[in-house]
Amino acid sequence: MSRKRSESPVEQWPADNEGQAARSVPPDESPTAAAGGRRLALDVHGRLRTMILSGELPPGSVLLQAEMARRLGVSRTPMREAFRLLQEKGLIDARPDQRARVRAVDPEDLDGVYGARIMLETLAVSMTAKSFTAEDIERMSDALERMQRVAVDEHPDEWHAAHHEFHGIATQAVEPHLQRMLASLGEHSERYIRLAQLGAPASWGKAYAEHEALLEALRLNDPAEAARVVARHLARTALSVLADIAPEYEPTATRTALGIAGNGQS
Repeated sequence: MSRKRSESPVEQWPADNEGQAARSVPPDESPTAAAGGRRLALDVHGRLRTMILSGELPPGSVLLQAEMARRLGVSRTPMREAFRLLQEKGLIDARPDQRARVRAVDPEDLDGVYGARIMLETLAVSMTAKSFTAEDIERMSDALERMQRVAVDEHPDEWHAAHHEFHGIATQAVEPHLQRMLASLGEHSERYIRLAQLGAPASWGKAYAEHEALLEALRLNDPAEAARVVARHLARTALSVLADIAPEYEPTATRTALGIAGNGQS
């Protein structure tokens, strides 16, 4: 682990009365210590991410490294790395000489993410549908059953893990670079999915019907129908959240992508 001072915005923040923070850990340059530190930072990142996505840390909340380190019982070093990862994922805003804050929901960001996701995911499911096997159907059916069995409001992490697996199988035929892009967009959109679940819980019966329709299109090796189903499914989530948080915002990217990928059904 390098001793050079990090150039990231998180590292440049002033102390802000954080001088009495959790004790720093003496540096250890061994590979084992570095790997352990990385695992701890990822664990802290995961815990903070869950707190943000669940609303425990609502939009606009101020995040102090020292305070959160004490709260989670870790040192400042993994907390600093966790903040950097949260910033990369767009969950917090962190600028030099300012405190970090949980990022507010941005309609333009939501629209852009879902516009991109509709275009890429319809391409991916179209390609996957051409070579979908009986084994793939079984794996995807199992993920869907777990989604239906788990109460999303009681076990959100289990539900989202099954949901991620479901969409991953549906888009598995594309090459690794595009898979990484899809995974990044999927993770970015998880916050919006949770907002949709909170804002319109009754609509999730329709969401399950859309998941079943996607599975059926893949079972029939029907690329066009798979693309239409996933485009409408993704657009419905985006438009539902936007109608709730920013009814005046015109979701140009989402509607344009839906018009292209959803066979003109906007």
